[in-house]
Amino acid sequence: MARANRHYLPGYVWHITHRCHKREFLLKFARDQRRWLQWLFEARKRLGTSILNYGMTSNHLHLVIRDGKGEEVIPQTMQLIAGRTGQEYQRKSRKGAFWEDRYHATGVEADSHLIQCLVYVDLNMVRAGVVNHPSDWPFCGYNEIQNPRQRYSIIDYEGLMDLLNTKSMDELRKNYRGFVEEALQMQGRERESRWTEGIAVGCEAFVRDTKERLGIKAVGRQVVGDNGSYELREPEVSYETNFGPENDGLRQENAFYWDKSI
Repeated sequence: MARANRHYLPGYVWHITHRCHKREFLLKFARDQRRWLQWLFEARKRLGTSILNYGMTSNHLHLVIRDGKGEEVIPQTMQLIAGRTGQEYQRKSRKGAFWEDRYHATGVEADSHLIQCLVYVDLNMVRAGVVNHPSDWPFCGYNEIQNPRQRYSIIDYEGLMDLLNTKSMDELRKNYRGFVEEALQMQGRERESRWTEGIAVGCEAFVRDTKERLGIKAVGRQVVGDNGSYELREPEVSYETNFGPENDGLRQENAFYWDKSI
């Protein structure tokens, strides 16, 4: 696979995707998934990372991060959570790489495209056929948005309310629940490559401005899209999850996935 590109511009919202080495199911046990979430919390506490949403499966993860503190926040966050997760796993049983090459970052315009991206992350396991609703998957941000934590919160509620132009948590919960339900009724079960293969996603002006600001880093990349939604695309090998009919054993009835305590 080609090396995933990482591009940073201050003040942007980024959708981060990272997967396990050779798409192996190295995070298939709930205890490992809980540890990853604990390190994600540590990243927010230590680095002040503004995490807007998250989602993880047994072989890859998604993060939506608002980069408001400079270009080092995201690399440091990923170094912390990916590095610690890999180190702990290797101490137990594994030798060699834990993560597959580099993670990928897609800039997301903070308008309706951000809403679509947030929902896309929460519907990850719905698309995989593991659950029918994101509320049934404990390792994504949906339940934390619907049931805000007083302590140990991972999601930056204030940042999310600011970007979604909501005035209270009650309004945020209600609106976001509606976004998810609408997506489930429409095309929320379909994978969209723009969120995991593009450099930037948004209106045409946003995408073209992003390309201009990236300068030489965007040479050879094309602006594609229509109907008000565009992306800056790069020639990358398709990012795909490793779920299909042959992986029916990964569904929610398996105890190692299912843990309501988190």
